[in-house]
Amino acid sequence: MTEPIFVGKGAQPVYLLPQFANRHGLVAGATGTGKTVTLQVLAEAFSARGVPVFLADVKGDLSGLCQPAEPHPKLEERAAQIGLNPYEKTGFPVIWWDLFGEKGHPVRATVTEMGPLLLSRLLDLNDVQEGVLHIAFKYADEHGLLLLDLKDLQALLTHLAENKKEVQQEYGNVSSASVGAVQRALLVLEQQGAEQFFGEPALDLYDFLRLAPDGRGYVHILAADTLLSKPRIYATFLLWLLAELFETLPEVGDVDKPKLVFFFDEAHLLFQDAPKALIEKIEQVVKLIRSKGVGVYFVTQNPTDVPDSVLSQLGNRVQHALRAFTPRDQKAVRVAAETFRPNPAFSTEEVITQLGVGEALVSFLDSKGSPSIVERALIRPPSSRLGPADPTAIASARSASPYSGRYDTTIDRESAYERLQALAERAAAEQEAAAKAEAEAKQREAAEKEKHRASKRKDSFLEATTKSVLRSAGSQLGRTLMRGILGSLMGGKRR
Repeated sequence: MTEPIFVGKGAQPVYLLPQFANRHGLVAGATGTGKTVTLQVLAEAFSARGVPVFLADVKGDLSGLCQPAEPHPKLEERAAQIGLNPYEKTGFPVIWWDLFGEKGHPVRATVTEMGPLLLSRLLDLNDVQEGVLHIAFKYADEHGLLLLDLKDLQALLTHLAENKKEVQQEYGNVSSASVGAVQRALLVLEQQGAEQFFGEPALDLYDFLRLAPDGRGYVHILAADTLLSKPRIYATFLLWLLAELFETLPEVGDVDKPKLVFFFDEAHLLFQDAPKALIEKIEQVVKLIRSKGVGVYFVTQNPTDVPDSVLSQLGNRVQHALRAFTPRDQKAVRVAAETFRPNPAFSTEEVITQLGVGEALVSFLDSKGSPSIVERALIRPPSSRLGPADPTAIASARSASPYSGRYDTTIDRESAYERLQALAERAAAEQEAAAKAEAEAKQREAAEKEKHRASKRKDSFLEATTKSVLRSAGSQLGRTLMRGILGSLMGGKRR
């Protein structure tokens, strides 16, 4: 059995049991109350037990995981206060990732892997436009067209619009207006830099499951400080990653520790303005992915940021302080308090607003898999450095990555864009050849007509000449006959 994770201490120590870590969790609290440190402590503990971790660094201060904690009186005081002896300071094996490829390995997925539902969410499409996207994906599947990057999808949409009569007979209505709207949304997405996310080499999710040479789990950090300014891309990417893990990983049943732990910071962005179909998809993934050995931990300011249907799936909870300045805030405090199993020693609702920095209400699943009584606890100090790491340490860790060179160069193989372009060129060539043949046929026809007209003109000339000669001859003969007749008559009279 894997050693329990010591998270902090109040009236008694609080431990997270690794065998129930895949029952998911929530770390909540107002800004500045210690959520990030709690996330760091949990990530360290999982890594130390050979469990890989994926997390998004939205403020740029989690890179310190790669360096040992620096001596600090407050850290030493906290360690002594909770009985953490010895307080070991160490760095952890970190691999950096970045959707834009600037601060880590590029993270790429193909358009096909993203799928029409998530892509519609990313593009903020309405129902009609989403329907066009579903038709495009179905058409691509049935015609063997690979959708790898955005130019593939743009080319396919253009093809559908140009052949909409044939497409509509089999797949349904595809209006030029809807296609144009989807294409404009794709252009906006490209301008936000998302075209770098779509393509190959696509991320191999099993690379997230590898262990460091010393047996510890790698901590995979997604550089998300700039990505957070594009919240729809950020949320959709992390949801795609979660869905792909669910689709890819095999069932493992009950395990003594997770295969991977996934931290979703700024979790409210995932659910903000999300359509019902997407919420249902998230609920399904969260509910079932634990059987794949994956633990999902949402990190957000308020538990109400997470829908009840998802919140009910989160068995391990750490609640830092909440502010209650407005009626809405007070309601949120009551809701948060009601999610804990009460402790007769204090009022959960009152304590939530009184917690200090680095202090939290904690309830983890016990040995029977039931939520434990909530404890007010001081969170242990992290073993790694608080705040950003030194640039030299980051550079050193990045150069030591086992994936150096694997994802850094884009591959552009033949896909829908090239095939449709070739098809369009072939159709244009055939059209040009047909037009040329038609022009030549018309020229031959015109030549034949001209020849026929010339022949008719010649015949007409001969006929006219003959007639003229005959008329002339006839006239001459007539005059001769007349003169003969008249001469005979006149001569007869003279006699």
